[in-house]
Amino acid sequence: MATPDFILRLREKIGHELLWLTGVTAVVVKDDAVLLVERADNGWVTPVTGIIDPGEEPAVAAVRETLEETGVEAEAEALVWAHVLPPMRYPNGDRSQYLDLVFRCRWVSGEPHPADGENVRAWWCPIDRLDDERIGADMRERIRVALEHTGSARFETGSVPA
Repeated sequence: MATPDFILRLREKIGHELLWLTGVTAVVVKDDAVLLVERADNGWVTPVTGIIDPGEEPAVAAVRETLEETGVEAEAEALVWAHVLPPMRYPNGDRSQYLDLVFRCRWVSGEPHPADGENVRAWWCPIDRLDDERIGADMRERIRVALEHTGSARFETGSVPA
C-alpha cells in the first residue's frame, strides 16, 4: 500500500514510534461474489483496504479506495464492524496500530483490475469459493461479518495488548 503523504509528514516528526491510524475495509458484493485483490507488497489476498485521509468520512474512504485500487465503483451500504487491530511493525521499522472500520458495499459499475499499482490482481470471487483463496483468518472474518450483516454494526469490546 502506498503511504499517504500525511503519514510521511508525521513520520518525519515521530520516526518509528507507534502511530494510531483509522483504516477501512470495503467488502464489495456483486450478486454472489465478493471483490478481492492480491496485494503487490506482500501477496496477501484481501478485500480492498486503505487508510482514511484527514477529514474524510469513513464510508467515502471505502468507496474511494475501491475505485482507486480496482476501478470498481461501489456504494457503502453499512458499517458492519469496528475493531482494533494488534500493533504492527513494518519492514522499515515503522510501528502502527489501526482502528479498522468494515463496510459492506454494493457494486455499482466497473470491472475489477489492478488500477493503481497496489495490487497485482483484482477479481470477483464467488462466495462459495472463498475457502479456495489465500485469505487470512482476519480478512475472512471481515468478509463473513459483512456477508452476514443484518442491519446492526458489530463493535468489539475489550483491549488489544500493545
